[in-house]
Amino acid sequence: MNFRIAKLTTDDRKDWERLVRGYKAFYKTAVSDSDFATTWNRLRGEDAAFALGAKIDRKLVGIAHYLFHTTIWAPMSCYLQDLFVDPSARGQGVARALIEAVAAAARERGAQRLYWHTQEHNATARALYDKVAGFNGFIRYEFPL
Repeated sequence: MNFRIAKLTTDDRKDWERLVRGYKAFYKTAVSDSDFATTWNRLRGEDAAFALGAKIDRKLVGIAHYLFHTTIWAPMSCYLQDLFVDPSARGQGVARALIEAVAAAARERGAQRLYWHTQEHNATARALYDKVAGFNGFIRYEFPL
């Protein structure tokens, strides 16, 4: 099936939220309606956070959220924060194409690294990630603030 990767448009709002709600449900993360609105506005502003979407027949079926930041050892890195594909569109290369599109944006911006996290139990995503990237063995911890 053919799909197209592009920046999100105002018309994508409803489908974007449907996909993000699916993503947050998968990770069992509660998000308020106002947080969805804030995030949408942040992504549309493209001042610190960015989003791409994959469309099949003008319907949004996949999303990727990413941001750029400096690190101690590199002037620019790209973090792929969220990646989600509608279950009906999986297995068609959508996630890989979204990763490659984020990689292209990272290269264009001069980033030296593109990285992301996923939960250990996410075997489906990890099968793809093991094909397109290298697992470096890091484990993430979060300190409550």
